[in-house]
Amino acid sequence: MARSDNDTWDLASSVGATATMVAAGRAIASQDPRGLIDDPFAAPLVRAVGIDAFTAMVDGTLDIEAVVPDAAARVRANIDEMAVRTKFFDDFFVASTEGGIRQAVILASGLDSRAYRLPWPAGTVVYEIDQPDVIEFKTRTLAGLGAEPAAERHTVPIDLREDWPAALRAVGFDPSAPTAWCAEGLLIYLPPDAQDRLFDNIADLSAPGSSVATEFVPALKDFDEEKAREATATFSQFGLNLDMPSLIYHGERHSAADYLAGKGWQMNSVPRSELFTRYGLPVPDLGEDDPLGEIVYVRGTFG
Repeated sequence: MARSDNDTWDLASSVGATATMVAAGRAIASQDPRGLIDDPFAAPLVRAVGIDAFTAMVDGTLDIEAVVPDAAARVRANIDEMAVRTKFFDDFFVASTEGGIRQAVILASGLDSRAYRLPWPAGTVVYEIDQPDVIEFKTRTLAGLGAEPAAERHTVPIDLREDWPAALRAVGFDPSAPTAWCAEGLLIYLPPDAQDRLFDNIADLSAPGSSVATEFVPALKDFDEEKAREATATFSQFGLNLDMPSLIYHGERHSAADYLAGKGWQMNSVPRSELFTRYGLPVPDLGEDDPLGEIVYVRGTFG
Protein backbone atom coordinates (compact mmCIF):
# COMPACT_ATOMS: atom_id res chain seq x y z
CA MET A 1 0.00 0.00 0.00
CA ALA A 2 1.48 3.35 -1.09
CA ARG A 3 1.88 6.13 1.46
CA SER A 4 -0.50 9.08 1.76
CA ASP A 5 -0.67 12.16 3.97
CA ASN A 6 -3.07 10.68 6.52
CA ASP A 7 -2.42 6.97 6.16
CA THR A 8 -2.69 4.66 9.16
CA TRP A 9 -1.48 1.13 9.74
CA ASP A 10 -1.31 -1.78 12.11
CA LEU A 11 1.61 -4.16 12.56
CA ALA A 12 0.52 -6.36 9.67
CA SER A 13 0.16 -3.64 7.03
CA SER A 14 2.06 -0.83 5.32
CA VAL A 15 4.84 0.70 7.43
CA GLY A 16 3.65 -1.31 10.42
CA ALA A 17 4.62 -4.55 8.68
CA THR A 18 8.18 -3.28 8.39
CA ALA A 19 8.26 -3.00 12.20
CA THR A 20 7.30 -6.66 12.36
CA MET A 21 9.98 -7.49 9.80
CA VAL A 22 12.57 -5.69 11.93
CA ALA A 23 11.42 -7.60 15.02
CA ALA A 24 11.75 -10.86 13.08
CA GLY A 25 15.33 -9.90 12.24
CA ARG A 26 16.03 -9.19 15.91
CA ALA A 27 14.50 -12.51 16.91
CA ILE A 28 16.66 -14.48 14.47
CA ALA A 29 19.78 -12.47 15.37
CA SER A 30 19.12 -13.20 19.05
CA GLN A 31 19.49 -16.93 18.29
CA ASP A 32 22.93 -16.38 16.72
CA PRO A 33 25.66 -18.09 18.80
CA ARG A 34 27.87 -15.04 18.33
CA GLY A 35 25.56 -13.42 20.89
CA LEU A 36 25.70 -9.84 19.70
CA ILE A 37 22.15 -9.07 20.88
CA ASP A 38 19.50 -10.71 23.04
CA ASP A 39 15.89 -9.70 22.56
CA PRO A 40 13.73 -12.41 24.21
CA PHE A 41 10.51 -10.55 23.36
CA ALA A 42 11.02 -10.21 19.60
CA ALA A 43 9.90 -13.73 18.63
CA PRO A 44 6.68 -13.82 20.71
CA LEU A 45 5.73 -10.36 19.46
CA VAL A 46 6.23 -11.47 15.84
CA ARG A 47 4.13 -14.58 16.42
CA ALA A 48 1.39 -12.46 17.97
CA VAL A 49 1.21 -10.20 14.90
CA GLY A 50 0.52 -13.30 12.82
CA ILE A 51 2.24 -12.65 9.47
CA ASP A 52 2.88 -16.24 8.37
CA ALA A 53 6.20 -15.69 6.60
CA PHE A 54 7.76 -13.78 9.50
CA THR A 55 6.48 -16.33 12.01
CA ALA A 56 7.98 -19.15 9.94
CA MET A 57 11.31 -17.33 9.76
CA VAL A 58 11.38 -16.85 13.53
CA ASP A 59 10.39 -20.47 14.16
CA GLY A 60 12.96 -21.79 11.69
CA THR A 61 10.37 -23.54 9.53
CA LEU A 62 10.99 -21.44 6.42
CA ASP A 63 14.07 -22.53 4.48
CA ILE A 64 14.86 -19.39 2.53
CA GLU A 65 17.75 -20.99 0.69
CA ALA A 66 15.46 -23.73 -0.58
CA VAL A 67 12.69 -21.33 -1.64
CA VAL A 68 14.86 -18.60 -3.15
CA PRO A 69 18.51 -19.72 -3.32
CA ASP A 70 19.70 -16.40 -4.78
CA ALA A 71 18.27 -14.47 -1.83
CA ALA A 72 19.97 -16.40 0.97
CA ALA A 73 23.05 -14.16 1.12
CA ARG A 74 20.95 -11.01 1.16
CA VAL A 75 18.70 -12.31 3.93
CA ARG A 76 21.72 -13.33 6.03
CA ALA A 77 23.25 -9.88 5.50
CA ASN A 78 19.96 -8.22 6.50
CA ILE A 79 19.77 -10.24 9.71
CA ASP A 80 23.39 -9.40 10.55
CA GLU A 81 22.59 -5.76 9.89
CA MET A 82 19.67 -5.96 12.31
CA ALA A 83 22.04 -7.31 14.95
CA VAL A 84 24.50 -4.48 14.28
CA ARG A 85 21.79 -1.83 14.26
CA THR A 86 20.21 -3.13 17.46
CA LYS A 87 23.59 -3.26 19.20
CA PHE A 88 24.34 0.33 18.17
CA PHE A 89 21.13 1.69 19.71
CA ASP A 90 21.36 -0.58 22.77
CA ASP A 91 24.85 0.73 23.43
CA PHE A 92 23.62 4.28 22.93
CA PHE A 93 21.03 3.94 25.69
CA VAL A 94 23.44 2.20 28.05
CA ALA A 95 26.07 4.92 27.51
CA SER A 96 23.46 7.67 27.95
CA THR A 97 22.23 6.32 31.27
CA GLU A 98 25.78 5.66 32.46
CA GLY A 99 26.33 9.36 31.79
CA GLY A 100 23.50 10.24 34.15
CA ILE A 101 20.49 10.60 31.81
CA ARG A 102 17.30 9.25 33.38
CA GLN A 103 14.77 10.14 30.68
CA ALA A 104 14.57 8.31 27.32
CA VAL A 105 12.26 8.75 24.34
CA ILE A 106 11.82 6.10 21.65
CA LEU A 107 10.24 7.64 18.56
CA ALA A 108 8.09 5.34 16.39
CA SER A 109 8.75 2.57 18.90
CA GLY A 110 6.95 -0.19 16.99
CA LEU A 111 7.86 -3.58 18.52
CA ASP A 112 10.90 -2.18 20.31
CA SER A 113 11.18 -3.93 23.70
CA ARG A 114 14.06 -1.93 25.17
CA ALA A 115 11.88 -0.64 28.02
CA TYR A 116 11.61 -4.27 29.10
CA ARG A 117 15.04 -5.71 28.35
CA LEU A 118 17.77 -3.10 28.87
CA PRO A 119 19.50 -2.62 32.27
CA TRP A 120 17.92 0.74 33.08
CA PRO A 121 19.20 2.43 36.26
CA ALA A 122 16.68 3.03 39.03
CA GLY A 123 14.59 6.10 38.40
CA THR A 124 14.78 5.96 34.60
CA VAL A 125 11.61 6.85 32.69
CA VAL A 126 11.16 5.54 29.14
CA TYR A 127 8.61 7.18 26.83
CA GLU A 128 7.42 5.25 23.77
CA ILE A 129 5.70 7.13 20.94
CA ASP A 130 3.78 5.41 18.15
CA GLN A 131 0.35 5.08 16.61
CA PRO A 132 -2.35 4.11 19.14
CA ASP A 133 -3.06 0.65 17.69
CA VAL A 134 0.65 -0.21 17.67
CA ILE A 135 1.14 0.90 21.28
CA GLU A 136 -1.98 -0.94 22.46
CA PHE A 137 -1.01 -4.18 20.70
CA LYS A 138 2.52 -4.31 22.09
CA THR A 139 1.45 -3.36 25.62
CA ARG A 140 -1.29 -5.98 25.66
CA THR A 141 0.88 -8.71 24.15
CA LEU A 142 3.79 -8.19 26.54
CA ALA A 143 1.43 -8.07 29.51
CA GLY A 144 -0.01 -11.38 28.35
CA LEU A 145 3.50 -12.83 28.41
CA GLY A 146 3.92 -11.67 31.99
CA ALA A 147 6.63 -9.21 30.97
CA GLU A 148 7.35 -6.28 33.26
CA PRO A 149 9.12 -3.08 32.16
CA ALA A 150 12.63 -2.66 33.56
CA ALA A 151 12.06 1.10 33.79
CA GLU A 152 9.09 3.37 34.41
CA ARG A 153 7.39 3.10 31.01
CA HIS A 154 5.05 5.81 29.71
CA THR A 155 3.30 5.30 26.38
CA VAL A 156 2.40 8.17 24.06
CA PRO A 157 -0.19 6.87 21.57
CA ILE A 158 0.01 9.48 18.83
CA ASP A 159 1.05 9.79 15.20
CA LEU A 160 4.30 11.72 14.72
CA ARG A 161 2.47 13.91 12.20
CA GLU A 162 0.36 15.28 15.07
CA ASP A 163 1.44 17.40 18.06
CA TRP A 164 3.48 14.70 19.73
CA PRO A 165 5.58 17.15 21.83
CA ALA A 166 2.39 18.27 23.62
CA ALA A 167 1.30 14.66 24.10
CA LEU A 168 4.73 13.79 25.45
CA ARG A 169 4.62 16.58 28.00
CA ALA A 170 1.10 15.55 28.99
CA VAL A 171 2.32 12.15 30.25
CA GLY A 172 5.09 13.62 32.37
CA PHE A 173 8.02 14.39 30.09
CA ASP A 174 10.32 17.02 31.59
CA PRO A 175 12.03 19.20 28.94
CA SER A 176 14.32 20.68 31.60
CA ALA A 177 15.96 17.28 32.21
CA PRO A 178 18.51 15.69 29.84
CA THR A 179 16.93 13.17 27.49
CA ALA A 180 18.20 10.27 25.38
CA TRP A 181 16.37 10.39 22.03
CA CYS A 182 16.21 7.38 19.70
CA ALA A 183 14.93 7.56 16.11
CA GLU A 184 15.80 4.08 14.87
CA GLY A 185 14.69 2.98 11.41
CA LEU A 186 12.47 6.03 11.11
CA LEU A 187 13.88 8.70 8.82
CA ILE A 188 13.33 6.89 5.50
CA TYR A 189 9.60 6.80 6.26
CA LEU A 190 9.43 10.59 6.72
CA PRO A 191 9.27 13.19 3.95
CA PRO A 192 12.32 15.52 4.04
CA ASP A 193 10.40 18.39 5.63
CA ALA A 194 8.94 16.08 8.27
CA GLN A 195 12.46 14.88 9.11
CA ASP A 196 13.49 18.49 9.70
CA ARG A 197 10.45 19.11 11.91
CA LEU A 198 11.27 15.99 13.92
CA PHE A 199 14.76 17.28 14.65
CA ASP A 200 13.43 20.79 15.34
CA ASN A 201 11.12 19.34 17.98
CA ILE A 202 13.87 17.22 19.50
CA ALA A 203 16.12 20.28 19.73
CA ASP A 204 13.35 22.39 21.28
CA LEU A 205 12.64 19.72 23.91
CA SER A 206 16.27 18.98 24.81
CA ALA A 207 18.08 20.27 27.87
CA PRO A 208 21.90 20.51 27.89
CA GLY A 209 23.40 17.07 28.34
CA SER A 210 20.79 15.36 26.14
CA SER A 211 21.83 12.72 23.62
CA VAL A 212 20.41 11.52 20.30
CA ALA A 213 20.90 8.53 18.01
CA THR A 214 19.54 7.80 14.56
CA GLU A 215 20.70 6.57 11.17
CA PHE A 216 20.87 8.33 7.82
CA VAL A 217 20.73 6.96 4.26
CA PRO A 218 22.62 9.25 1.84
CA ALA A 219 21.55 7.11 -1.16
CA LEU A 220 17.93 8.28 -0.81
CA LYS A 221 19.01 11.28 -2.87
CA ASP A 222 19.48 9.07 -5.96
CA PHE A 223 17.12 6.26 -4.99
CA ASP A 224 16.28 3.91 -7.88
CA GLU A 225 12.75 2.60 -7.32
CA GLU A 226 12.96 -0.12 -9.94
CA LYS A 227 16.26 -1.46 -8.66
CA ALA A 228 14.86 -1.42 -5.14
CA ARG A 229 11.73 -3.22 -6.28
CA GLU A 230 13.85 -5.93 -7.90
CA ALA A 231 15.95 -6.28 -4.76
CA THR A 232 12.87 -6.76 -2.58
CA ALA A 233 10.92 -8.96 -5.00
CA THR A 234 11.81 -11.92 -2.80
CA PHE A 235 9.07 -10.85 -0.40
CA SER A 236 6.37 -11.93 -2.83
CA GLN A 237 7.83 -15.44 -2.99
CA PHE A 238 7.25 -15.74 0.74
CA GLY A 239 3.63 -14.61 0.37
CA LEU A 240 4.33 -11.06 1.55
CA ASN A 241 2.67 -8.07 -0.09
CA LEU A 242 5.36 -5.61 0.96
CA ASP A 243 6.43 -3.13 -1.70
CA MET A 244 9.23 -1.30 0.12
CA PRO A 245 9.84 1.43 -2.53
CA SER A 246 6.26 2.64 -2.13
CA LEU A 247 6.63 2.95 1.65
CA ILE A 248 9.64 5.25 1.87
CA TYR A 249 10.27 8.87 0.93
CA HIS A 250 13.33 9.50 -1.19
CA GLY A 251 14.98 12.48 -2.82
CA GLU A 252 17.09 15.33 -1.50
CA ARG A 253 17.11 15.81 2.29
CA HIS A 254 19.38 17.23 4.96
CA SER A 255 22.06 15.09 6.53
CA ALA A 256 20.85 14.19 10.02
CA ALA A 257 24.26 14.90 11.56
CA ASP A 258 24.70 18.23 9.77
CA TYR A 259 21.20 19.43 10.58
CA LEU A 260 21.54 18.69 14.28
CA ALA A 261 25.06 20.13 14.35
CA GLY A 262 23.55 23.36 13.06
CA LYS A 263 21.34 23.40 16.15
CA GLY A 264 24.21 23.08 18.59
CA TRP A 265 24.63 19.32 18.85
CA GLN A 266 28.07 17.70 18.85
CA MET A 267 27.64 14.87 16.33
CA ASN A 268 29.57 11.73 15.44
CA SER A 269 28.90 9.45 12.47
CA VAL A 270 29.99 5.91 11.69
CA PRO A 271 29.27 4.02 8.44
CA ARG A 272 27.56 0.66 8.56
CA SER A 273 30.64 -1.19 7.28
CA GLU A 274 32.72 0.16 10.17
CA LEU A 275 30.10 -0.96 12.69
CA PHE A 276 30.17 -4.50 11.27
CA THR A 277 33.92 -4.58 11.79
CA ARG A 278 33.64 -3.06 15.28
CA TYR A 279 31.16 -5.73 16.35
CA GLY A 280 33.08 -8.60 14.78
CA LEU A 281 30.70 -9.47 11.94
CA PRO A 282 31.70 -9.92 8.28
CA VAL A 283 30.97 -6.84 6.19
CA PRO A 284 28.30 -7.77 3.59
CA ASP A 285 29.24 -7.23 -0.02
CA LEU A 286 25.94 -6.64 -1.80
CA GLY A 287 27.43 -4.30 -4.38
CA GLU A 288 24.93 -2.60 -6.65
CA ASP A 289 22.19 -4.95 -5.44
CA ASP A 290 21.80 -2.85 -2.29
CA PRO A 291 19.34 -0.02 -3.13
CA LEU A 292 20.03 1.87 0.11
CA GLY A 293 23.81 1.76 -0.18
CA GLU A 294 25.94 2.66 2.82
CA ILE A 295 23.93 3.55 5.92
CA VAL A 296 25.45 6.05 8.33
CA TYR A 297 24.77 5.67 12.05
CA VAL A 298 24.69 8.94 13.98
CA ARG A 299 25.06 9.86 17.67
CA GLY A 300 25.39 13.20 19.36
CA THR A 301 25.12 15.26 22.54
CA PHE A 302 23.68 18.70 23.17
CA GLY A 303 25.45 21.52 24.96
